[in-house]
Amino acid sequence: MIEFLCLAAAATGVGWLVRRRHRQRQAAGPPAGIPGMARRPAGTGRWRAGTLYADQGAGARWQPGRGPAVPLTAARATGLRVPTVREGISINPGSRIVTCALEGGDTMEIAVMPLDVSELLEIVPRDRHDPQDTA
Repeated sequence: MIEFLCLAAAATGVGWLVRRRHRQRQAAGPPAGIPGMARRPAGTGRWRAGTLYADQGAGARWQPGRGPAVPLTAARATGLRVPTVREGISINPGSRIVTCALEGGDTMEIAVMPLDVSELLEIVPRDRHDPQDTA
């Protein structure tokens, strides 16, 4: 009988701690930035985990887990696609890949979840260049 009382007390304590932690996370609000994975240059290299930030003063940037940030101030989204089977092994197969053209002719691919694509395209606008437009 004493074992049941100890087990009930332990379950109550764990439930209290879990509920307290959940309330703290809700009070803190959503995390800043869009989590995802990126590779540079597009089509080669390995996928690196990181976060896309859209700060008002510093401009948009990709901050990998390790290494320097990649500025995306003049970047344009040039394509949107689903990952291939091979890419799905290293990134989430349900994600969407946005190909971006950076300053200086460099390219970069950013993989985010489908619900985050619209927010990513607000930060890195789509390239509206018409191939028939020569002006």
